[in-house]
Amino acid sequence: MISSIMVTSMDISVENIKGVGGAKAKLLKKVGIETVLDLVTYYPRTYNDYSTISVIVKLMPGTVCIKAKLTSIAGRYVRRGMHITEAIATDDSGSVKLVWFNQPYRATSMKRGEQYFFVGEYGLHGKNLSISSPESELISDMPINAARIVPIYRETKGLTSRLLRSLISQGLDCIDSLEIVPSTIQKEELLLPWKQAVKLMHFPNTMEDIEQARSRLAFEELFVLQVASLLNKNELKGQHSLSIAFDEKLAKKFVENLPFKLTDAQRRVVWQIYKDIEKDEPMNRILEGDVGSGKTVVALMAALMCIASGHQVVLMAPTEILARQHAETIYRLLEPIGMHVSVGLLIGAVAKNKKQILKEMIASGRTKLIIGTHALIQDDVTFSSLGLIIVDEQHRFGVEQRRTLQKKAGHMPHVLHMTATPIPRSLALTVYGELDVSILDAKPAGRAPITTTIVSPNSLQPMHLAIKKEIEKGRQCFWVCPLITESAVLAAKSAEKVALELKQSVFKSMRIGLLHGKMKSAEKEKIMHDFLDHKLDILVSTTVIEVGVDVPNASVMVIQNADRFGLSQLHQLRGRVGRGNQAGMCYLALSDSKAVSKRLRYLEQSNDGFKLAEYDLQLRGPGAIYGSSQHGALDLRVANLTDVVLISRARSSAKAFLDGNPDLSEYAHLNVAVLKARSVTNLN
Repeated sequence: MISSIMVTSMDISVENIKGVGGAKAKLLKKVGIETVLDLVTYYPRTYNDYSTISVIVKLMPGTVCIKAKLTSIAGRYVRRGMHITEAIATDDSGSVKLVWFNQPYRATSMKRGEQYFFVGEYGLHGKNLSISSPESELISDMPINAARIVPIYRETKGLTSRLLRSLISQGLDCIDSLEIVPSTIQKEELLLPWKQAVKLMHFPNTMEDIEQARSRLAFEELFVLQVASLLNKNELKGQHSLSIAFDEKLAKKFVENLPFKLTDAQRRVVWQIYKDIEKDEPMNRILEGDVGSGKTVVALMAALMCIASGHQVVLMAPTEILARQHAETIYRLLEPIGMHVSVGLLIGAVAKNKKQILKEMIASGRTKLIIGTHALIQDDVTFSSLGLIIVDEQHRFGVEQRRTLQKKAGHMPHVLHMTATPIPRSLALTVYGELDVSILDAKPAGRAPITTTIVSPNSLQPMHLAIKKEIEKGRQCFWVCPLITESAVLAAKSAEKVALELKQSVFKSMRIGLLHGKMKSAEKEKIMHDFLDHKLDILVSTTVIEVGVDVPNASVMVIQNADRFGLSQLHQLRGRVGRGNQAGMCYLALSDSKAVSKRLRYLEQSNDGFKLAEYDLQLRGPGAIYGSSQHGALDLRVANLTDVVLISRARSSAKAFLDGNPDLSEYAHLNVAVLKARSVTNLN
């Protein structure tokens, strides 16, 4: 294995580039540019096509590029200190006026008689036709700011695209070849050489050049991720885990005593898990299921086999409310089969003396099923024979937190990750590439539909009356707000204010509760239980109720200032209702009466979490769904995670490459990139 640090001429400081002093180096560092390699891989965000050079006599209104001689230029101050620079540019067909505002340096920076390219807006300015505030560049064989397709970069104060073009042009003259993708794969995939692709990204000759360069560089990024995730997966397979036998009689007994019928999707997924845990190599599977698809039952069926084999199971949940609810659900489902399983609930709210007794029972192996929160990863929590770990809403936990829990087993346990946030197929192939994926794509029979309605501030009264009728029928309502208290900065309603307003409105005779994250655990538990026991009609809350809370009698969800929430989060919140046999209603209350966004219209029309996740990925990128820190660590500068075709190509190439048992130390640049990617993609 080679060192993870490789020094090349591209690793030298960007200060070696002409025109970069200490001040500019600081500006460049703000956008992540410290070396020449950073500079040349700071790719454009878009392009302007100035490749068509117009003759002056045929100029039409709009953005134009001309090649002309500067025949006169002069500057003057006018009213209120404004400075105007005026010039005349001439080609063989005629002349045109050029005008710059508050750029006095123009009169001295350009010379009469010189030939320039000028790019700017041609049109009627005042009473005269002219080109307003044009960019200028001396005629040369290799222009970088005009007469070509010009790159536009992400800018910051003092760091313009014009400056970046100049610096990158110099940087490109001194870069080496940096081939990460093996040459055999480059030939098979018809990929451009890396150096050529990088140059075309910045200074393409045609729009086709851009697409070809993008495809080549994106393939490389995805190929590295795929190699990393496949290596992680292969490494996991090489580790030893406890083999958990399938007890057919127990499985049948449990299913026969369920108060509902399993869906075909649940049966399929349970069988996949049973086949996994029978092996002595660790399972590493993610269970995707839309809100209300029945993931908990699937997880419990896996847990039953593990417990019957004499081993322990841990279920880790992100919140105490959800952990407690899991414990209650599991107890209710186990009771009919008469299986005496010691279930322990390890959360922060448990009294110190009871917690100590529970930890001793866990360490001795007397407690077989342990449900908890982050309290499970405390140093003094030890296990006797941990066979299976179930992580609910796995993206709410950090990689290190999950690893800490796994290390407590003393061996590699079987791991089942669960998420109610559907993962688009493209992300499943990249970010979660080393996981086996199971999908619950059907909801239990009898689950009522949810009708979603967008409500403007002018249409609140009909919504209030509809909700009042539901409550009078004996139903309950969630009312979710983005803030706990009022904010002087954000124009959004707080949970505290909404609760007060409801008590003074048509709901004044209703029982209204308030729940938010700043309350003490005991207080939150009491309010949630009061709502569960129907001692409250309306629960005004923040997004603390987003995950897992199950109140079958709740049929109405109001999301205040819905335009301030992400699409996936809105879908999660909506899934809190319609969980019984009553039809659910979700109202998306807008902040103002402006035009409704496309994403809210999409949510109004679709209840399919998988389609919504794909749409959200296209709109806002993976950072919006899985956290910006995780996506940022992937360092994807070119690849688009919605490009399933390219991802599949990269994965096939990575698999074929690794099937040849290569010595990665012979692929120096690839090895370094893969080492970095493995630490990012490994979820274990």
